[in-house]
Amino acid sequence: MSSNDATSFGTPDEAYAFAAPFRAPRGSPIRELFKYVGRPGMISFAGGYPSKDLFDREGLERALEAAYRSDPIACLQYGDTAGALPLRRSLARLMGARGVDLGPDDIVVTTGSQQGFDLLLRTLIAPGDTALIEEPAYPAAISALRLAGANIVTVRTDRDGIDVDALAAQLYAWPPASRPKLLYTVPTFANPTGSTLPRERREALVRLAQAERIVLVEDDPYGELRFAGTPVPPLLALADGCPGARDWVVYFGSLSKIVAPGLRIGWAIAPAPIARRMIVAKQTSDLCTAPLAQEAARHYLDSGSLAPHLRSVVGAYRSRCDAMLKALAHFAPNDVEFSAPEGGMFVWARLTGGRDAGEVLKRAIERNVMFVPGTAFFVHEPDPSSLRLSFAAPDEAEAFEGARRLASALSF
Repeated sequence: MSSNDATSFGTPDEAYAFAAPFRAPRGSPIRELFKYVGRPGMISFAGGYPSKDLFDREGLERALEAAYRSDPIACLQYGDTAGALPLRRSLARLMGARGVDLGPDDIVVTTGSQQGFDLLLRTLIAPGDTALIEEPAYPAAISALRLAGANIVTVRTDRDGIDVDALAAQLYAWPPASRPKLLYTVPTFANPTGSTLPRERREALVRLAQAERIVLVEDDPYGELRFAGTPVPPLLALADGCPGARDWVVYFGSLSKIVAPGLRIGWAIAPAPIARRMIVAKQTSDLCTAPLAQEAARHYLDSGSLAPHLRSVVGAYRSRCDAMLKALAHFAPNDVEFSAPEGGMFVWARLTGGRDAGEVLKRAIERNVMFVPGTAFFVHEPDPSSLRLSFAAPDEAEAFEGARRLASALSF
């Protein structure tokens, strides 16, 4: 190490000419909790991770072996920026089962759906442009909008998701010179609330986006994880019932929550003018999503392994969610208010009596249980009494015990 290198380690932040969004960046408040995950005996309701115990390791191993055996060069060489055609065909069939009629050329494979959202923002949002987001909202989406320099405006929600009537009134009163460019939503088993937007609201939202010429961004990583209630079509599927609406919907899908996040396989479906620009942006980002992962994902999907795997995952999540909610209702009936989700990975809750979830978290960690305070999911005015509980990772016994420990933390 040279003397210059040694000196540079002490250089203060302000000495560097950082771009404006990175002068005082906000890290993920959820990832700050990960230092406690390895503590012996810790039960975590914090992370939005799928259960490691439910990964289809044997099925994925077979898919990896089949991918490499069938075409090792395709696995090892650079690939098409839009994604390998065989995988895009498989994803088109998967989307067909979700009620969306499209072909492989309508799909862009991304390195996780989060990359898709980042590429979209690079093509649409200039600093100062207005973007709408439901609140509470997925923190990584909030961070992406902030780093893009967007003027973030929140949209009212209730227990069923976006209040479309309130949104319509909000838009009708909007000054024409600063119209929003996009609206981001997780309409099915939302992160963090677990809510699902009813069909009537979805249809109204699609019509509103088309009429107001706002790009409606549908993030759908959890839609296959339904364990109660009646399935609702994606916004993208419903857009076909409104002439011209398909031109204003961008859909992001992912295998992270339903297969494995380590594959880093997501996909985007966007109107052709937007998709072309996203591909150009991706060329400067990673050139292409890892071909080996794409080939493995394709073989996994084509093998028919996804359906039985999902049945196993959904059954486990149903049991874990039930165990956690029954324990909360038993041990803390007057301390926590919550609504049972119909699927996904999350329960949104509020502490009664105006208690601060951040303060309760400190006592909870002492008792070896974690959750995420709800302040992480708000843009401007957080609700300090709110919290998110993820039931995906702990098994049934851990979910019950974790809720008991949480109730203990609330009793002081």
